[in-house]
Amino acid sequence: MEFTATQSKPRCESRPSPPHFFVCSTYFRLLTRIHKLSPESTTRLPHIEAMSKKLYPAIAFFVLVLGSILYFLPIIGRVRTSSQQILSFDIRERGIDGTIPENKEATKALPTVCSPRRKWVFIKTHKTGSCTAGVITRRYAIYHNLTVLYPAVASGPNMLAWPFQPAEEDYVHTPDEQYDVILNHMRFNKTWLRSKLPADTAYFSIIRKPDGHLKTAMNYYNLPKLMKIKSKNPVQTFLQDPWKYKHLSEAHFDFCDITWDGTRNHQAFDLGYPTKAADDMEQARRYISELEADFTTMLLLEHLDESLVLLRRLMCWEVRDVLYDTTPKNSRSYAYKKYIPTAEELANLRRWKAVDYLLYDTFNASLWRKIAEQGPDFYDELRYFQEVNKRVSTYCNERQKDTPELTMASSKWNSEFQVDADVCKLLKAEVSPLMKYIRKDTPNGRKGYDILPPRTNMAAIIRGEPTFKYSIEQKTYHKSKAYLKRKKRAGI
Repeated sequence: MEFTATQSKPRCESRPSPPHFFVCSTYFRLLTRIHKLSPESTTRLPHIEAMSKKLYPAIAFFVLVLGSILYFLPIIGRVRTSSQQILSFDIRERGIDGTIPENKEATKALPTVCSPRRKWVFIKTHKTGSCTAGVITRRYAIYHNLTVLYPAVASGPNMLAWPFQPAEEDYVHTPDEQYDVILNHMRFNKTWLRSKLPADTAYFSIIRKPDGHLKTAMNYYNLPKLMKIKSKNPVQTFLQDPWKYKHLSEAHFDFCDITWDGTRNHQAFDLGYPTKAADDMEQARRYISELEADFTTMLLLEHLDESLVLLRRLMCWEVRDVLYDTTPKNSRSYAYKKYIPTAEELANLRRWKAVDYLLYDTFNASLWRKIAEQGPDFYDELRYFQEVNKRVSTYCNERQKDTPELTMASSKWNSEFQVDADVCKLLKAEVSPLMKYIRKDTPNGRKGYDILPPRTNMAAIIRGEPTFKYSIEQKTYHKSKAYLKRKKRAGI
């Protein structure tokens, strides 16, 4: 197509208004590029005014859209930046099952900022309040139908492995060897765990203050008898000089050639640190620093509510996922439970349990640092969580057969949910019974091949007997001639 020059000037030069000028000049520049003409030659284009009138609506629309984009782009950027700072909401639109339906309309109103983490490991430590956390983790696995790597044998305390690494025959294998979570008792072993779960798996556990841990461990494992302490307050006696009892407090599990000390760094041991390195603080610092990097978070018994709210945020779970029965589980009474050590005794304990104290101090600082990173609304959620947890726990402990279900309204941190008899049953359950929901139709496994818990082997050591991995091995020993002769000589 050819154009003939004309002397008429385009209306753009009159510049009646900035928008009109922008539209017109933009049109001319596009036209000159198409026909490879210089800007000066545009003065010679015929009928340009008539053509521009026809194109005004289209060009105006183009400018309107472009202007809108340029106007809202900074706002979108600010919203995106702000949303990245929020780590607190799980806005799943699906119900987890018929027991606890979700309010989808309320859920849609919540901001979408993260997806719930469904690959995780909970290291269930000993004498740390882990039963409460254990119920939470099992309940989550049940509700969300997660594939759990669990013990091959249903009977016994459901130990996956302790203090040794799990053997292939000691857990139930899936056809494709794919697993979502691990939540039974076992020592932390990063190499083994990473061979079973993907690299993006979240790790968390629970610990408590070392002085409180010493008292409950003393009672649970009957350590005063192991150390031949006969006083009414064995904790006080022990803390006057812990090193005096070192040759007695260390227990050797001969079946796996591992030494363990229930009075010294027990929590660090459960998290993979060797007893024999109790005095090597340089190694301890390196190991605990690596633990801090490997773990998503660490629950602290003394700050359980704060720990659970942080866990919920970091895992992108819902408030109902971390509710718990406020009635203590596995709580035991003993004479020295409320004993408060003196400053000198605590100083001795800090030196004796130096690795456990370093472990606790490290993760205590980590907890508050991560909470500070969450922003001021963390404490708003904490108060909300405590209120909801109290209401749900009270409802479950007081409900009667004909009590109507409890409805918890949606909030900034969760969608609406209902609490009924089934929910209360799982909320109030003990740890071991919940495994039947996880095992489902899995066979009970080889009878007698359940892993012996440390308490059972500690009782054997106190009696002067050998330790064993499986209960059937201990039963076989108790039927042996050697044992019967020994029993007869002892007059038992």
